[in-house]
Amino acid sequence: QVHLVESGGGLVHPGGSLRLSCAFSGVTSYYHAIGWFRQAPGKEREMVSCISASSGNAYYADSVKGRFTIAKDNAQNTMSLQMTNLNPEDTAVYYCAAERLSLTCGLYQAHEYRNWGQGTQVTVSS
Repeated sequence: QVHLVESGGGLVHPGGSLRLSCAFSGVTSYYHAIGWFRQAPGKEREMVSCISASSGNAYYADSVKGRFTIAKDNAQNTMSLQMTNLNPEDTAVYYCAAERLSLTCGLYQAHEYRNWGQGTQVTVSS
C-alpha cells in the first residue's frame, strides 16, 4: 500500500524559494513513477515534475523548467521539490503522487495516478 505525506509549504514573496518534501512508503522505484502536481483555485490539477519508474529520469512542466528541481532519495524514502524564483502563478496546493506507470512519467495526467498525499499549500504573494 502506497502512503505519501507532503511537508514544507508556506507563504513566500515573489522571487523567493521554497522546498517541499514528500515522505513515501510502499513505492518501488522499478515500478512506480513519483512526482509533484499542483492545483490552483478554479483550475485543473497539473503535473509539475516527476521521476519515471525504472529509468529515474526527471520531467518538468515548461512553466517550471529552470526554476524547480526534483530529487528522490530511495534510501530515505523521500522526494523533494526545490522551488526558486517563485511567482504568484505558482500559488497552489501541491500534491505528491505515485503510480505504477511504465512509460515516461510526463506522458501521464493526474487522473492516471491513484495514490496521493494530502497536499501542502504554497502561496506566493507580496
